[in-house]
Amino acid sequence: MPATLSRSPDRITLPAGLDIPRLVTGLWQVADMERGGATLDAARAAQALAEYADAGFNAFDMADHYGSAELITGHFLAHHARPGARAFTKWCPEPGAMTAEAVQAGIGERLQRLGVNCIDLLQFHWWDYRHPGYLDAFEHLQALQQQGRIAHLGVTNFDTDHLRLLRLEGVPVATNQVSFSLLDRRAAGRMSAFCLQHDVRLLAYGTLAGGFLSDRWVGQPEPTDIGDWSKSKYKRFIDAIGGWSALQAVLAAAAEVGGRHGVSVSVVALRWVLEQPAVAAAIVGARLGEREHRADNLAAFGFTLDAQDHALLQEAFALTRDPPGDCGDEYRKPPFLTASGDLSHHLSTLDGAYRSSAVPGHPGRRRVDTGSVWEGMGGYSRAVRSGRRISVSGTTATHGNGRVVCKGDAEAQTVYILDKIAASLQAVGANLEDVVRTRVYLRDVSAWEGPTRVHGRYFADTRPANTLLAVAGLVGDYEIEIEAEAELDVDPAA
Repeated sequence: MPATLSRSPDRITLPAGLDIPRLVTGLWQVADMERGGATLDAARAAQALAEYADAGFNAFDMADHYGSAELITGHFLAHHARPGARAFTKWCPEPGAMTAEAVQAGIGERLQRLGVNCIDLLQFHWWDYRHPGYLDAFEHLQALQQQGRIAHLGVTNFDTDHLRLLRLEGVPVATNQVSFSLLDRRAAGRMSAFCLQHDVRLLAYGTLAGGFLSDRWVGQPEPTDIGDWSKSKYKRFIDAIGGWSALQAVLAAAAEVGGRHGVSVSVVALRWVLEQPAVAAAIVGARLGEREHRADNLAAFGFTLDAQDHALLQEAFALTRDPPGDCGDEYRKPPFLTASGDLSHHLSTLDGAYRSSAVPGHPGRRRVDTGSVWEGMGGYSRAVRSGRRISVSGTTATHGNGRVVCKGDAEAQTVYILDKIAASLQAVGANLEDVVRTRVYLRDVSAWEGPTRVHGRYFADTRPANTLLAVAGLVGDYEIEIEAEAELDVDPAA
């Protein structure tokens, strides 16, 4: 039976109180349209946003690096204001010292470009969890929220472990923007379970896989020339889940479901995402002034998927595999499933959390200091490298000069500790893949499972030798302490 066309997308009020349409217009394509160096005409592009708003699509998602998207949206807000219009943007700073001044400057630029006094939803992206500056950033972002400069705080491409850490630290995260589609179903697992339990909701991007989840590609041969950034990105996702044949299996199932309801493959893809319990809204990209699919997208609100539909899709899912890791891992580790491809060079240029220095009287030996008062007092280093061998001291969830992260939660402290160990290794030219032994000291042995599972996620491929001990006398408000040993394949000095 054909779907009944809705006149406008459904709306939802998030647990945090933010009211939005369930289809958000994404402005990522602005960057692609401006790739050659020409900037879109802000007035004409803003008029296109007004047409979206008139059709009920009055929430727009952008970022600091989406070309002139913020300026276009600012022009729209100034000249075509519509009741209930929402502007969501992202701040994606490079890791470094997140001082109050640095955060205020980053958010001040967003406010200025949008021409507003308060950002409806500020979404924060962090490139490298080894640098703990994101905790400092959120301290200052919360201050700006209290000052009325930010209405709601969100994150983008955070994995479940670090989203959980933020929530335990009291950060009022309203949303997490992640890849979520018929091709990328990672967010349906631990991420969704956590979000539903802790009043966080997902904004799903990549829902149409850059246009590959559409009637146009059903039964078509694999393309050899891909022109735009969006398709380049999602072609990498297709390769990661099993290749072109895997995509065709999903497209065939979606086409059969669409035939049962009189809708397109794209509408089926949108509907599946919208029915995921933790999803607040799906983000659909727009190429302003070129083409739009508003009428087709509205059909997603005219039907629901039934048991037969889900069975057809599940059969196709069984022929695919999930992209590696958790949500957002594609930006931080191989295989890099991004528009730019391999980001390892970019990540290698980012500031590390710590530095190493030579040890006097010991040529070839280097040590890592974090600036902790305890290192100087106790006469020890966070890590020491001697030739190929690296030893990392017992490490706790201490942030800065004494703040204990996630008091009372051994699992979250394990996340912070392993990031800190990774940062220590980075300072002497190593990484977690070089670890050959870990020792875990746990205050409460009954809390073993959470830290063990985190350890498993961090070392799934490396699988170092490991010992776990229950130690009731851990000093301070720590639930866990971990030390590590690593060995490089080649002596860096050579």
